[in-house]
Amino acid sequence: MRIGIGTDAHRFVDGRKLILCGVDVPHERGLLGHSDADVAVHALIDALLGAAALGDIGKLFPDSDAQYKSADSVALLRHVVALLATKGWRVNNADVTIICEKPKLAPHIAQMRANLAVALDVDLDAVSVKATTVEGMGAIGRREGIAANAAATIIKN
Repeated sequence: MRIGIGTDAHRFVDGRKLILCGVDVPHERGLLGHSDADVAVHALIDALLGAAALGDIGKLFPDSDAQYKSADSVALLRHVVALLATKGWRVNNADVTIICEKPKLAPHIAQMRANLAVALDVDLDAVSVKATTVEGMGAIGRREGIAANAAATIIKN
């Protein structure tokens, strides 16, 4: 078994959808990024790649590559799961924490977990998604963006 951790953060911008764990979350602004800027999935991808010692999201899906412009991050996650399989690994579990002041994410957590479970090819009870605030502190507290942390374990097939 191996364990990986990942962290990502994106700033808010006008004119984009807010996508978190593959869910279109109603909000007045979305996140800036080359892909769909799904900060939670990006953190999870880094956790999985780290566990397998395969680099990071920027190495695998560089923002200099036009094919990843506006890419669906959940599709990128499925690609990472397939890559892990070629190396003899499968996902055991994943734990994601999304850090933001607004919007409130509780109504969307069940769908987020379901989306990740399907993409990771694991049972729903192997996926945790949580949300927290920073009580108004720093850039996240000023509602300038959203951050996410993720941990994942992988095991040999």
